[in-house]
Amino acid sequence: SPLLIDYDGSVLPFLGGLGGRYQRTLVLLTWVPALFIGFSKFSDSFLLDQPDFWCREADGQGNWSGSLAPGHANRSGNGSIFPPPGLPTPAGGNASECDCHEWHYRIRAGLVQNVVSKWDLVCDSAWKVHIAKFSLLVGLIFGHLITGCIADWVGRRPVLLFSVIFILIFGLTVALSVNVTMFSTLRFFEGFCLAGIVLSLYALRIELCPPGHRFMITMVASFIEMSGQFLMPGLAALCRDWQVLQAVIICPFLLMLLYWVIFPESLRWLMATQQFEASKELILQFTHKNRMNTESDIKGVVPELEKEITRRPKKVCIVKVVGTRNLWKNIVVLCVNSLTGYGIHHCFAKSMMGHEAKMAITHNFYADYYTMAGIALASCLAMCPVVGFLGRRGGLLLFMILTALASLLQLGLLNLIGKYSQLPDSGMSDSVKDKFSTAFSIVGMFSSHAVGSLSVFFCAEITPTVIRGGGLGLVLASAGFGRLTAPIMELHNQKGYFLHHVIFACCTLICIICILLLPESKNQNLPENIPDGEHYTRQPLLPHKKGEQPLLLTNSELKDYSGLHDSAAVSDGISENTTANGMKSM
Repeated sequence: SPLLIDYDGSVLPFLGGLGGRYQRTLVLLTWVPALFIGFSKFSDSFLLDQPDFWCREADGQGNWSGSLAPGHANRSGNGSIFPPPGLPTPAGGNASECDCHEWHYRIRAGLVQNVVSKWDLVCDSAWKVHIAKFSLLVGLIFGHLITGCIADWVGRRPVLLFSVIFILIFGLTVALSVNVTMFSTLRFFEGFCLAGIVLSLYALRIELCPPGHRFMITMVASFIEMSGQFLMPGLAALCRDWQVLQAVIICPFLLMLLYWVIFPESLRWLMATQQFEASKELILQFTHKNRMNTESDIKGVVPELEKEITRRPKKVCIVKVVGTRNLWKNIVVLCVNSLTGYGIHHCFAKSMMGHEAKMAITHNFYADYYTMAGIALASCLAMCPVVGFLGRRGGLLLFMILTALASLLQLGLLNLIGKYSQLPDSGMSDSVKDKFSTAFSIVGMFSSHAVGSLSVFFCAEITPTVIRGGGLGLVLASAGFGRLTAPIMELHNQKGYFLHHVIFACCTLICIICILLLPESKNQNLPENIPDGEHYTRQPLLPHKKGEQPLLLTNSELKDYSGLHDSAAVSDGISENTTANGMKSM
């Protein structure tokens, strides 16, 4: 029935949109866990931060055993061989002096002990820190891909609840790890479960909202998650020990066990997959919670549901998108945008911190941490008016152009300035180049963060409800691959950094062209099934002038090209002496 397919136009207004008290409560319940998610996502900065470290002789007399190899002396989260101020400076040595009986640490991240100091992950064991960082990100990637498909098959609510149960099990077990191998393995499963929570809440939040409120509701969740990032240093300072910090981060998820009782399945997903019996029960639950009278059902949604109640459920897997004409292209474009945005963000961050000397611009962990968080916050604040004015596609295009400009200027112009400053009469010092580099890096981090976040939201809007979990899983996994480039570059000691930046700079240029092919989803109803998603057509960036003939088809004018095959079959019965335009051949 067209009435049941048009969820935003018939079912949601009947339930009161966001005006209903029950709907507002559910939206609030999707916001609260964002704070816990923010704690979990940024815990690596504290659990795995490389502290300053030095070696004390085994006799315990306080004599310094000497410095490490020169390659370990530089630090940007890679530790230091220098003792704290006021202690004797170690004498010069060589790499063999990594053989130390007892390491002493000064942790910069507010903790007395973290994973690195617990198991002495320095010198020849430093690579294990990067593997531990891999584990959470790889778990997130696999979790997004797998839980996204499961959410389309069994529903958003079961994925959310089972992810909460298992993140409590694996997350608390992480705090009991006896070695770094156990820690890394459990962090993988923690990331997997965290991905299920993130994806299911994102989908539920989008599917609860009417068209005019989707972006606002999503941005509020982003700000709450960001507040977790800002509060994390204080939480670490209170906990002091990494095991206590890990337990404090995970324990709030216990509150989400109550969601089994108070949070329903997505009504939009139930109706899109033709589970009309469950849909009817949920609609009655909504009307009861909102104290509504069923007589307000002017369009007759409930009677129409009763007619279709015998239909069998029709669930769809994300692989079905391969046979579409436009939908798969839109999803691929947004996945590449997400990968590029989060991948090049690391390039700008390393450039701002000085990847050559590995010296942070502020020489302070908290200043570096809050600088990154502040840029992300400014990016989200800027997204609100830009997307409200330009729309999803226009905002994404603007931020991608800014990212490309910052990247190309940093790669090209700074190289030119560096060569010019070496001339004896130039009067230009290296500090000018450093200031330009910092400015371009801040602009690039600002815009690339917006590109990544907006790509995920855009994909959630244009992907049909029946496969929204799978589509979100793909774009979030692409974002995870982009983030994964950071520990990969650190593991290789920043080798290939320039090529890494060049590749992503080229990707930004490709993305600018591809974004023009995307449709605009601002104030549009969410597509419920794959044909709806196929009918999303791109519109011109600028409005038509009065009397001007549009060059692109509108939704009502879009033709179903699959009919060409039927017409070809019919034409086989036409006489051979008839041409394609109906004229008889001579």
